[in-house]
Amino acid sequence: MKITHRFTLFAAVIVSMAIAGEAVAADYLLSPGKEDHKWLLPASPMAPADNQLTPARAELGKALFFDPRLSLDGNLSCASCHSPMMGWSDGLPTAKGNKSKVLGRATPTIINTAYNTLQMWDGRKSSLEDQALGPMESMDEMAMDLTALFKWLNVEPTYKEMFAQAYPGEAIDRTTVAKGIASFERTVLSKDSPFDRWLQGDEKAMTRQQIIGFRLFSDAGKGNCVACHQAPNFTDGGFHNIGLASDDKVNPDVGRYAIKPVAALKGAFKTPTLRDISLTAPYFHDGSARTLTDVVAHYNRGGVSKTNLSPNMKSLGLSPEEASAIVAFMQALTTPAQPFALPKLPSN
Repeated sequence: MKITHRFTLFAAVIVSMAIAGEAVAADYLLSPGKEDHKWLLPASPMAPADNQLTPARAELGKALFFDPRLSLDGNLSCASCHSPMMGWSDGLPTAKGNKSKVLGRATPTIINTAYNTLQMWDGRKSSLEDQALGPMESMDEMAMDLTALFKWLNVEPTYKEMFAQAYPGEAIDRTTVAKGIASFERTVLSKDSPFDRWLQGDEKAMTRQQIIGFRLFSDAGKGNCVACHQAPNFTDGGFHNIGLASDDKVNPDVGRYAIKPVAALKGAFKTPTLRDISLTAPYFHDGSARTLTDVVAHYNRGGVSKTNLSPNMKSLGLSPEEASAIVAFMQALTTPAQPFALPKLPSN
């Protein structure tokens, strides 16, 4: 039998490589195997039967998403916190709302949120349509008078035409406003990262360090990150207490427990996607991790607070080189930036 120097897709190889100037040996696949293809995202996310994605609906939702007139003071839009310049987040430890009030939780990115089964850090919203008006109604956030909003949208000529094109025969009300915003959010996707291209057969799309980082990330005996950050969108859709230092403060944020009062969910928050993660610092629901290196260090030590800690949290014993490889892998989860055109908003 002829032996070639090329690695097969399924053959394990001994890889000796220089990471951060030191040799790291690992028995891992350099090429993607069949099992790795589970990480490829579906071509498009699901949408409700009554709100299938169309260009007209996405265009309407985009205008609504960027229009500050959907807030009480006319100075906050959805994009004020979910900015395309900041990875569809805001770059702050925790969000700022109405009259610059500092809020208690970080602004989550909307990247790939269309693939989620629950929305918000505590999962209190069941769909993109369900969550769309939440920030507008919150007096801490956009604080909008929805009655006044719908009255204005019903007389503003450009919006009237946009709603007629997007939802013919339907009223301009909370239902269609929510549908429009949700439709735009379904277009904010990341699925062409170096990792995705590597999965599709481009073996040079990721560096060796990043490939080893992926294997460490997936290895139950090493990083075990896949216990929560599962395929294909790097989330299990579940809620976990990861032992942040803020859990030990007086009156800590109880997270999912406030929605579903089960003891195991006290201090538990939804697993966020890691897609485009290099763009969305700082990290965690309280914004306490400044860098991805800080994130991996937190998990490597098994968390800080031990109060109601998730059973998945334990000291990992990663070497500095292994930790750096996992960070390098997460940096390979970002889709290259593409030009983004801001909408031209109705002028009245």
